[in-house]
Amino acid sequence: MYAVMETGGKQYRVAAGDKLEIERLPVEAGQSFTFDRVLLVNNDGKVTVGAPTVPSAKVVADVLEHKLGDKVVIWKMKRRKGYHKKQGHRQGLTVVQVKEINS
Repeated sequence: MYAVMETGGKQYRVAAGDKLEIERLPVEAGQSFTFDRVLLVNNDGKVTVGAPTVPSAKVVADVLEHKLGDKVVIWKMKRRKGYHKKQGHRQGLTVVQVKEINS
């Protein structure tokens, strides 16, 4: 059994026991979180596709930790003008482990 869920503007294909790094969630580590934007559920070959979401489907996951992603360097420059600017960004991530998929 697997599901396709949406969080943080991205879609993930998940099954029970999967570990994901997703956009930062407003939940403390060690707690449980329920994703209700489930777009597709495959239950042993029986596929349910939402329009846009499956109304009764939920994905329950445990929040393991919060961390920062890799640094991305943004470098802007205009030639012959003496202008250059360097910025960095590290995205806040949450590591979750999927417990179950309720359909």
